[in-house]
Amino acid sequence: MSVSLDEIRDEIDLEADSRRWVFLTAAALVALLALVAPLSLTHGAVPVPAARVADILVHALEARGADPTQDSLVVIHIRLPRLFLGLMIGAALAMSGALMQGLFRNPLADPGLAGVSAGAGLGAALAIVLGDCLPQGLAGLGSSLLPAAAFIGALAATSTLYAVATRGGRTSVATLLLAGVALAALASSFIGILAYVSDDRQLRDLTFWSMGSLGGANWVEFAALAPIITILVAAGPFLSRGLNALALGEAEAFHLGVRLQRLKAAIVFLVAMAVGASVAAAGIISFVDIVAPHALRLIIGPDHRALLPLSVALGAALLAGADVLARTLVSPAEMPIGILTAAIGAPFFLWLLMRRGGGLGV
Repeated sequence: MSVSLDEIRDEIDLEADSRRWVFLTAAALVALLALVAPLSLTHGAVPVPAARVADILVHALEARGADPTQDSLVVIHIRLPRLFLGLMIGAALAMSGALMQGLFRNPLADPGLAGVSAGAGLGAALAIVLGDCLPQGLAGLGSSLLPAAAFIGALAATSTLYAVATRGGRTSVATLLLAGVALAALASSFIGILAYVSDDRQLRDLTFWSMGSLGGANWVEFAALAPIITILVAAGPFLSRGLNALALGEAEAFHLGVRLQRLKAAIVFLVAMAVGASVAAAGIISFVDIVAPHALRLIIGPDHRALLPLSVALGAALLAGADVLARTLVSPAEMPIGILTAAIGAPFFLWLLMRRGGGLGV
């Protein structure tokens, strides 16, 4: 079949337009992050002027000794780790959503809707309520027990979901979503039982992560989460070629040289690791993982070479921005960030369903 010169020119123009949109979107996300970060450090129950924040950061970078003032304590020990933790969790959730959507070739398949977040939450709930009953060796894990349990719960939910939805080497998207609803309901029922038998301290901890919050952020949590998120963010772009080929279908991807089982195993592991760590650190935060990648998909298209890294930036900006709103809307009190992201993300999800005519197919 011959290809005309006009068709070649049209293809080149489309490629140039796509690259232009990617560049403009990347620039806009950098500007958004540059706006959100200062707002996160200046706004809250204790307002700190931007000039004062800059002085505090310069003082800390120059290592001129501890600044005992209230503003310095608020910025360095409360808001700065909270900002970094929010950026990392937002990046991890958005990357996980992009990977899940690419794996199952459907924008509705995110870790939350697929039951992965609920599985991680159940693991965390088991660690909170039953942690004191564990053998001395496991109980000695201390603060490491909660993220480990959340990770195992997310991995178990993801593996179960994939096994249920896959028959004969093919994954049914409808079965995936229905099984995800069932797994999420089952996990929620067990979490309810654990809440019923918990004491006051355990119930407060359960309430903290079930609504999602960055209020407990500190440098210890940041240090524990940073290696996990760094691995996810660094490994994600290496899967873009396989995901682009998988969008054509599993048979086509196989003939293009993609090792499908290795690709699927890598995605399952990375998503479980990211969601488990995020749930353990901040509780269940919904809709960031579906809103960020799909919004970018509408702007720049489905090419995962650009979609994965830009999802990281947008997810980080969205969660950090939502945290600023959570601290300021009802100041001096604080709204759980999971409630806020759900209130923003649910209308977007409903719009997505209506735009697709209610269908669940690819």
